[in-house]
Amino acid sequence: MKKFNLAVIGATGLVGGTILNTLAERDFPIENLYLFSSKKSAGSKIEFKGQDYLVEELAEDSFDRDIDIALFAGGGAVSERFAPIAVEKGVHVVDNSSVFRMNKEVPLVVPEINPEDIKWSKGIIANPNCSTIQSVIPLKPLHDKFKVKRVIYSTYQSVSGSGLGGLRDLEEGLVEFYPYQIAYNAIPHIDSFLENGYTKEEIKMIDETKKILNDDSIKVTATTVRIPVKYAHSVSINIEFEKKFELEEVYKALEEFPGIKVEDDVKNNLYPMPIKAEGKDEVFIGRIRRDFSVENGINIWSVADNIRKGAATNAVQIAELVAKNLE
Repeated sequence: MKKFNLAVIGATGLVGGTILNTLAERDFPIENLYLFSSKKSAGSKIEFKGQDYLVEELAEDSFDRDIDIALFAGGGAVSERFAPIAVEKGVHVVDNSSVFRMNKEVPLVVPEINPEDIKWSKGIIANPNCSTIQSVIPLKPLHDKFKVKRVIYSTYQSVSGSGLGGLRDLEEGLVEFYPYQIAYNAIPHIDSFLENGYTKEEIKMIDETKKILNDDSIKVTATTVRIPVKYAHSVSINIEFEKKFELEEVYKALEEFPGIKVEDDVKNNLYPMPIKAEGKDEVFIGRIRRDFSVENGINIWSVADNIRKGAATNAVQIAELVAKNLE
């Protein structure tokens, strides 16, 4: 098996660290590993597969060496500045930020849904928003079978989606990262507000859903809320189809789709919860039921670890696809 020279940007952060764990767990074929961070964290060491690696400060000449694939988890400003530089040096970039997601020349990939899109990449492949990933995975098999007409997202997002600052606010009872205390609270405010009253997070889910499913005809709306949970986002998804369906068909389509685990036995209180999804890569689906307020509607409940499948694991899966293409 061919091995690759790999770089992780933002290696000391929450997502970057999880990317390294995921690379080790999935035994990604690495020849040389390079770790980059901001000046603040540079000089520290990170253990990977029993070997210590020095974290370097990211600079414009960082990609002058032979690097095949770079996984960016350093935030939007870092990606915007350094990802194009990496591409110019022949590096294949997998970017976790939102900077390139809606760029028409950049594939937005969930490997279970649209792996073929990496073939038209010009060097950058975008990793979708965490809540979008766990929402479009169940939407895909249902859209293929019943044609999704309209989607309403209501999210319940964990503080780890904000990184270490969000976790600290919750764990220490602070009001530093969020505008209000998050402990014992729910804040309907993720990312900044736009003039239309939506937040950027809500618009991300709306726009990314259409791009990933390659269907602009789907009507999508969203309300995103931060809740006092450490890890794993939950999304209530209301779906209206164009075609008639039987619930048995819905269950079958979801159960057979890769990456989904259906947990739906309400008689025995079995349904997805963040506390059970933490540390796992599956998207857990439950509370599947008809929406009687419309002709062809259902409600489903989706839960997934936002740092794993919502960020690190999806990015590593994309890197695996890139590596396969490079072999």
